[in-house]
Amino acid sequence: MMRILSTLALSIALAATSVGASAQSGLYNEKDINDGLLIIAVADKIRRGCDSISARIFKARSYAVGLKELASSRGYSDEEIDNYIENKENKAEMRLRRNAYFQSKGASNLDPESLCVLGRAEIQKQSQIGALLRAR
Repeated sequence: MMRILSTLALSIALAATSVGASAQSGLYNEKDINDGLLIIAVADKIRRGCDSISARIFKARSYAVGLKELASSRGYSDEEIDNYIENKENKAEMRLRRNAYFQSKGASNLDPESLCVLGRAEIQKQSQIGALLRAR
């Protein structure tokens, strides 16, 4: 199950394209989609870094599929979306955004306990990040 979420997170959560500049710049500028990808990236790192938190796999998958459907409804092809998500430069940028989010919340991607604290807080406040996680 964890492998499914990791694959899903890599496939959906982290960004960019090699198909064409128009698809990359278009998807890159879709704020709501990229914010959704950030939510998945944050939740995925929390569940990988904190032993006492796991993923709600079906919710995470459903959320990711919803983002892909949103991009499709805006005219992006599956190939454009997949290429956008697999681009190494945008994956690196998404990691920077994710780590900046952690820092803004007093956590660190290098500190498992801080990820646990943040994860439990997200679950408790029933945020979108928290909805993708489950305390064990």
